[in-house]
Amino acid sequence: MVRRAQIQAGMLFLALRVHLGAAAAGMLRVDGAQVGGGSGGADTISHSLTVVQRLEALLVQGNGSDVSLRVETPNADEVKVIQAHSLVLSLQSPVFEEALLNRNGSTLVLKESSDCAAAFDKFISRYLYCGEISLRLDQATPLHKLATKYQVTVLQQGITQYMTQNLARDSSSGHVAGWYEYALQAGDVTLRDSCLQYMAWNLTAVLQSGEWVTISSQLLMSLLQRSDLILQSEMELFAALEAWIIRNEPDSLTAENALRAVRYAMMPPRELFRLQTQSSVLAQYQESVRDLLYMSYQFHSAPPLQMAKYFDVNCSLFVPRNYLSPMWGSPWIISNPSRDDRSTSFQTQLGPSGHDASKRVTWNALFSPRWLPLSMRSMYTESGAMQPTRVDGGRPRIIVTPATSSTDFAGVNFQKTVLVMAQQQGKVVVKHVYNFHQSTEENGDFLAEADLYRRTSEYLIDSSLFLHIVVKPLYQTLITTKN
Repeated sequence: MVRRAQIQAGMLFLALRVHLGAAAAGMLRVDGAQVGGGSGGADTISHSLTVVQRLEALLVQGNGSDVSLRVETPNADEVKVIQAHSLVLSLQSPVFEEALLNRNGSTLVLKESSDCAAAFDKFISRYLYCGEISLRLDQATPLHKLATKYQVTVLQQGITQYMTQNLARDSSSGHVAGWYEYALQAGDVTLRDSCLQYMAWNLTAVLQSGEWVTISSQLLMSLLQRSDLILQSEMELFAALEAWIIRNEPDSLTAENALRAVRYAMMPPRELFRLQTQSSVLAQYQESVRDLLYMSYQFHSAPPLQMAKYFDVNCSLFVPRNYLSPMWGSPWIISNPSRDDRSTSFQTQLGPSGHDASKRVTWNALFSPRWLPLSMRSMYTESGAMQPTRVDGGRPRIIVTPATSSTDFAGVNFQKTVLVMAQQQGKVVVKHVYNFHQSTEENGDFLAEADLYRRTSEYLIDSSLFLHIVVKPLYQTLITTKN
């Protein structure tokens, strides 16, 4: 009887795979069956759902079971027993296949963490037997652990994709940092990089979440050392770091290293004075950052090029991040972006030094949805300037140029950064970041995959393209002396 049940389960499972493959090819459901055109004019009838239901019933009822899975937590304070079928487990997981070949008796003891033990039923009954699974945010990590442990590669990849697509989703205590820590431990490079990029590009939301004060010191330093962080200002970052230090009470070395990663030179002198008089954390560790504060005050009081003659300014302290405050750039919402060319103007501060605080640069930005690639241009004006030629099939481009003469800001080099927003899980998040000096054509892939003609494009929010242009002034002495 057991052998007969095994054969029956195997036939059902193989039939399931065949029918699911046919369904994926595109069937039309008719009266509980799926009917679709096959090769040579033949039609196919598929009852995939019925087969799935029978497999699920086979597990639930334990009919023909030949192995008991005894799931235990480390302290054996929780035990779960599942009656299963060797054939199904072996077909789905090479780890189960090997364990079943080497088992003694009809029981297979599995040691699982508490969170994995709680999700084990779903892992077995919904995926290994039925080929589908529903997910909640809190179940993603334990199910990913199980898929990784038992080498169910397709499920592992599917959960990684689910996690990367749900980084912006609301959760009571936050989840992105936790997923990053797990991915780092599990060696899932795709998930790790996706989480880190999301946090770097949407740092304000991360800083405001309840998860921020619980992140590890390793993740904290990974973020603080990045120049591509997108946030309102350096003061916002310092306030969040101060809250993290007060909450976690790290050892002195960790606190000092974190505080030394703050770019104090990017704060106006009035904010630096306020920090020194009002911040309890800075008062406690002021000796460890005294040299950075001293250099920052000098940076704001002296001409940057003059300061560079006497001090080493080739360090991250003097390099801006991607700040969203008005002095560093401007948001730009383009309605119906596929329609025609658009332009806008905005002003930024000449440089981050207080010496340049009163100087402004006016920028003109041109967006074209169908800009002719540089290699195809042949028309120039009499002055030698490029014609803004547009043709069908041209790609979107942005050109950002100063409205004033370049001699007005000698010694300063500008890097432009365009942030492209998208709506995910009801939130507006940064989807792409493009860096360039004159035109996004230098980047080459600006909105290369965006279908701006399609109203439902993931690049559009209410039929509009949401951009934010950031201008990062870099003093040329920093650029020429960098390695």
